[in-house]
Amino acid sequence: MAERGTIAPGRVFVDDRGRTAQLHGIGLQRIGDRWFAWGEDKTAGDRFTAVACYSSDDLARWRYEGDALTVGDGDIAADRVVERPKVLQRPDGRWVMLLHVDGPVEGERGDYAYARVGFAIGDRPEGPFTYVRSERPLGNLSRDIGVFQEDGVGYLLSEDRDHGLHIYRLREDHLGVESVVATLLQQANPAIGYESPTLVEHAGRYFLFGSDLTGWGMNDNMYTSAPALEGPWDPWRAIAPVGTHTFESQVSVVAPVGDGYVYIGDRWDPSHLAESPAVWLPLRIRDGRVQLQWRDEWTIAELGA
Repeated sequence: MAERGTIAPGRVFVDDRGRTAQLHGIGLQRIGDRWFAWGEDKTAGDRFTAVACYSSDDLARWRYEGDALTVGDGDIAADRVVERPKVLQRPDGRWVMLLHVDGPVEGERGDYAYARVGFAIGDRPEGPFTYVRSERPLGNLSRDIGVFQEDGVGYLLSEDRDHGLHIYRLREDHLGVESVVATLLQQANPAIGYESPTLVEHAGRYFLFGSDLTGWGMNDNMYTSAPALEGPWDPWRAIAPVGTHTFESQVSVVAPVGDGYVYIGDRWDPSHLAESPAVWLPLRIRDGRVQLQWRDEWTIAELGA
């Protein structure tokens, strides 16, 4: 096995071209012997530039595979907000990219009133992807998103500020929403929001992670678990030591790697979004509890990968 590269949380990744890897708000998936990541290219700030695709064999050294989705018309025009690219492979072998689409941007930030999920399709994980359509899932607002797949069935996790966090079952073609599986309401603790959701299955339970609604500011991200996607879901708990603001980051993905998981977070720098550092840390789930601790440096060998 080749020597694993070192991950240094709180720094940016540099790709094989010597440029900052645009691994912001990413989706991540293991494909064959490599991980593929799709990230928000923030070189134009919060305006849409592209969804960049990278691959790696150790989550530390990244090869630029090209732009998987580029600027077009309508939802993916250059004045739009396009965030949280997540990619799933359909049972027929084609690849579907899901996105939070918003805008057009007015002033420094868009008002996020459009609030839709967009769908694009491609024949290869690195693209190119062709944008297809967008929708408000079953009429609900959709901002930050995540995805999950099990037994060929795709699920969309979608933040709806009016009602809470929805878990939707996708249509068979993954290009739209079919039904609501569960909605996690904010009634128990209105201070807890459900941005940037991500979900994993571990030892027969589902673990759902999300972030409070504090804009660019960091917060103590939370998690909950349940024996089934329909629930019942446990009370929310902090992912990291309370008061660390999840080591000054916002969760994007929790990904299975080796015998554990990797917490993948963004430390957003609104003054220079393209250089926002990555906070990636090993994460363990033991006895139904999440354990996330700081490491100055680490490799995926710590997780048995």
